[in-house]
Amino acid sequence: MHFDDILVEKLGEFGPYQKKTYFLLCLTSISAGFHMVISVSLLGTPEYRCALPGWSNDTYEIQNEAHRQMINLIIPDSTDETLKYSQCELIKNNISVACNQWVYDKSIFKSTFTSEQNLVCTDELRTSHASMIFFGGVLAGAFGLGTLSDMIGRKKTLYLSSWLLLISTMAVAWAPSFWVFCVLRFIVGFSCAGLFMTAFVLGMEIVGPSKRVWAGVVIEYFFAIGLVVLAGIAYAIREWKYIEIAVSVPSVFFLWYWWLVPESPRWLLSQGRHEEAEKIIRQIAKGNNVTLTEKALVNLEADKSTTGRVWHLFTDRVLLIRTLIIFFNWLVVSMGYYGLSLNTGNLSGDFYLNFFLSGLVEFPAYTLCLVFLNRVGRKKLHVCCFVGGGLACICTIFTMLYADESLQPITVTLAMIGKIGIAAAFAVIYVWSAEIYPTVVRNAGMGASSACARIGGMVSPYIADVSKVVDGHLGRALPLVIFGGFSVLAGLLSLLLPETLNHKLPETIQDGKEFGKKENKYFPSKSYSNQAFATDDNISTTKTESSRL
Repeated sequence: MHFDDILVEKLGEFGPYQKKTYFLLCLTSISAGFHMVISVSLLGTPEYRCALPGWSNDTYEIQNEAHRQMINLIIPDSTDETLKYSQCELIKNNISVACNQWVYDKSIFKSTFTSEQNLVCTDELRTSHASMIFFGGVLAGAFGLGTLSDMIGRKKTLYLSSWLLLISTMAVAWAPSFWVFCVLRFIVGFSCAGLFMTAFVLGMEIVGPSKRVWAGVVIEYFFAIGLVVLAGIAYAIREWKYIEIAVSVPSVFFLWYWWLVPESPRWLLSQGRHEEAEKIIRQIAKGNNVTLTEKALVNLEADKSTTGRVWHLFTDRVLLIRTLIIFFNWLVVSMGYYGLSLNTGNLSGDFYLNFFLSGLVEFPAYTLCLVFLNRVGRKKLHVCCFVGGGLACICTIFTMLYADESLQPITVTLAMIGKIGIAAAFAVIYVWSAEIYPTVVRNAGMGASSACARIGGMVSPYIADVSKVVDGHLGRALPLVIFGGFSVLAGLLSLLLPETLNHKLPETIQDGKEFGKKENKYFPSKSYSNQAFATDDNISTTKTESSRL
């Protein structure tokens, strides 16, 4: 008997034991949400100007009239209309010269790693490099810890990732230099990917087939909770070291998971460790108040895995075009999602309120997916969300360039509508692309797709920081226009992909070639479940990672 059969017929697809375990696993998503976007506070660049020579207690804020006159005498006016002072030059002997000391505005951040290390002027792109290195760690962790998870098990990898995340995040707070900071942030990204990804897969493996799409979306709510809570923590503390420590401490709780979370029975069966799997299955039965007979565990086995290689997707023109469109969608949706989060500082209004809203709007985004995914179909929902969100982002250029300050709340509203659309598209593309790929290459295709998403994450900091190389309101508006433009393009290209709702999904490469060309609809019951996640071979940690990381 296959493990899925036991879940459906004996244990229950989502009983009390699975609910408890799934909830515990979802908590790791909150921590992942903290660390994936905390660079907004760690690497935030406050307003700054050159320090006044010989003025030992100089501050960015005006101290008195004499201080104001000295600033006006030594600090030249900025050529950037969005800045109060020139940031990198001072006047010496009636000549503008570069400075090497700065003072920072402390009204938003009391301190950031950027202000402590003076990562400004000629070094200002170092903050973008640091963010890119973090996302590089996420990419490395997804493949490194994903492979390890398939080798030593989900539970051990989860526990190892928890320890690694706790140690590295605490160490970041004491980073003495830029390069040490980057190395530690790379490790944070590495361990963060392992923690969230392994928890995601373990959660998917303990629930029944009809609950997996639901389980894959609900965990994203906890990621959004992490963003909302981080906004509150950053607002209350405002010093980067203490913010880092505050979001690191909760990882201590995950060390208890060794005793609270079981190993995946599905993985144990795939490794031939039947006695251990049976023991955990009995724990699930006890937790679900189900009586399990000895006969039910006879001939217990894992579902057979189907294998394929990613290059099989490039052997036919139809598959090639669809695969490239899917890759592009994954890259753009990840780039836009993280880019909009990192771009919070370029929006007008209260920084912390904007950051709070950028997390809060994800709740309606995921609710939108749960309500409409199996009603209107994958294609319509994805295209509407992606194109609609992209257009909202593009429209911000009009209010940012041509409207006065009183209309800037419209800019924030449009940016948040864009975040809703892109966050929803992120959830939909995971389900949709898994259904488009033929079964024999589904894992390979999803692994390659998720790699594209991480590349998009690595690119996003540079686009969000365009204002560092383009002055004025245009520099602040361009990131949203770029994210929006690519989102619209990706959404329109996805119109070339076939709808999968209520269709028999492709099994072979030949099925994939013919899929969408002819009528292959079926009409399932109301309990329709996503067939792409119906067997354990489609929940490989190595090849099929979560959409979020």
